[in-house]
Amino acid sequence: MTELHDLPALALRDLLRSGAVSSTDATSHFLDRIGSQNPLLGAFITVTADQAMAQARAADALRSRSEADDLPLLHGMPVAFKDLTDVAGVVTTHGSAALDHKPAPADAPLVALFKDAGAIWLGKTQVPEFGLTAYSENRIAPPSRNPHAPSRSSGGSSGGSAAAVAAGLLPFAPGTDGGGSVRIPAAACGLVGLKPGRGVVAAGESTGDPARLVAPGPLARSAEDAALMMDVLAPGNQYLSAITQEPPRLRIGVTLDSPWSSTFPFTPDREALDALQAGETLLEQAGHTLADAGIRYDNRYPDAFTTAWTAGVGAARISPSREALLAPLTRTFRRRAQQRSPAKLAEALAFLRQFQHDTLAQYGQWDLMLMPALAQTPRPVGWFTGTAHGGDRWPSAQWPGDADGDYRKQCEYAPWSSMVNVCGLPAITIPVHWTGGAAGSGLPMGIQLVGPMGSEALLLQVARQLGY
Repeated sequence: MTELHDLPALALRDLLRSGAVSSTDATSHFLDRIGSQNPLLGAFITVTADQAMAQARAADALRSRSEADDLPLLHGMPVAFKDLTDVAGVVTTHGSAALDHKPAPADAPLVALFKDAGAIWLGKTQVPEFGLTAYSENRIAPPSRNPHAPSRSSGGSSGGSAAAVAAGLLPFAPGTDGGGSVRIPAAACGLVGLKPGRGVVAAGESTGDPARLVAPGPLARSAEDAALMMDVLAPGNQYLSAITQEPPRLRIGVTLDSPWSSTFPFTPDREALDALQAGETLLEQAGHTLADAGIRYDNRYPDAFTTAWTAGVGAARISPSREALLAPLTRTFRRRAQQRSPAKLAEALAFLRQFQHDTLAQYGQWDLMLMPALAQTPRPVGWFTGTAHGGDRWPSAQWPGDADGDYRKQCEYAPWSSMVNVCGLPAITIPVHWTGGAAGSGLPMGIQLVGPMGSEALLLQVARQLGY
C-alpha cells in the first residue's frame, strides 16, 4: 500500500476531496513525519500541530455535509509557509536573532489564498536571515539540510520548504523567489520549482521590494503538482487543465552566459554541464530545436542588482542595540544600504529597467532559453559562511565575518537566477540529472528554462513532456 507521503499532491488532493482519506488522518500522518525527520533535516522552525489538527477536524466536518464538487480546491491538503510569511497568531522570525519574535497580527495575502483554498498549514519552514541568501542557515535554529545528503544544504531562501517536500514532510509547498529562492532549493533538492512572471500572483507584492523582484511559486515533485498549486496562486488561469496539452515544437536557445561573469568569473562544475546535456537530449527527443545562444549582459548588473536586492534589509526596523545579533552578511549589506543615497537606489532601479529591456530583446529570438539550474552541486552546510559545521547552530561570536566572500560564493553557485527576476520572466527548474546516474541516486542537478511573459503554462507543459 502506498504511503500518503509517497502520493503525488494531486492524488492526495483527490482522495481528500472524495473522503477516501480524512483530513485528520492526512494531517496526523504528515505531523508524524515531521516529528520523526525534522530533527535531522531542520526543515521546520515552528510546528503548529494543535492548530493543524483543529483545522483538520473542521475540514472533515465540512466534508461530511458537502459534495466533493462543492469543496475548496485544496480541501484538507497539508502545507507550510516559509518563516518570512506572516500567519496570524504564529511568530514570524524572518530567520533573525535581531528581531523580537512576536505572533503575527494577521495573515499575509499569500496565506489567505491557501486558507481560502481549504489547505491546512502545519507550521513555518527554515529560511536564511531576511531571505537574503542561497542557503537556509541562521542563528536561531538548526540549518536546513538536503534530504538526499544531509551534510549538504537544501538551498535558499525557500530551503526549509524544499527539504520538507523532498523528504515527504509535505506534499508540496509555496515558496517565494526574489533572486532564485524557489528555483535554487528546488534544484538542490531534486524538485520542480516554478517562478511565475511579474504580477501573475497578486499576493506576491511587497513594500520592501522596490525592483519588484519577488514572486511566489510552487515547490513540487512534479509539473502536475506545481500546476495544481498555480491554480491557487493565480486563480482563473486553469494551469492544471492546460498542462495536459502537448506543447508546440519550440526553438530553444542554449546559453552559459551570466550577468555575474564580469565581476565573479566562474566555471560550471562538470555535474552542471552533465545536467545541461541531459536536458538538451530530452528536449531534442521531444521534438524541440536547440541552438547556442550568445547573450551579452551589461557588466554594471552586479552592483545594480545588489543595490536593489539589499534595499529592504537597509530599511528593516531593527533596534540599534540588537544589530550585533545580525549575521555578518546581513549586517554588512544593511550598513551599505543605509549609506547609499536615495539617488543611488533610483539610479540602480533605472539601470535594471534598461537591463530588462535589453535582455528581453535578446531572449526574444527564441521561444525559451535553456541553461543549467546551478553551476555547482548542492554545497555542504556551512560552506558559504566558512563554518563547515555540522552542528545545530553557530553562536554569534563564532560565525565568521567574510560577507563579501559569502556573497561571491552564492553568485558563483547560482549565476543564472537573479536576472530572471529583474526581467520579470517566468522560469522553471527541472531535475533532469543525478550524479549517481539514476533518479534518487547521488545528488540532484537540474536545468532552468526561461520563457516570455505569460508562458507559465507552457513551461509546465514542457516539464511534464520531459517526464517530470
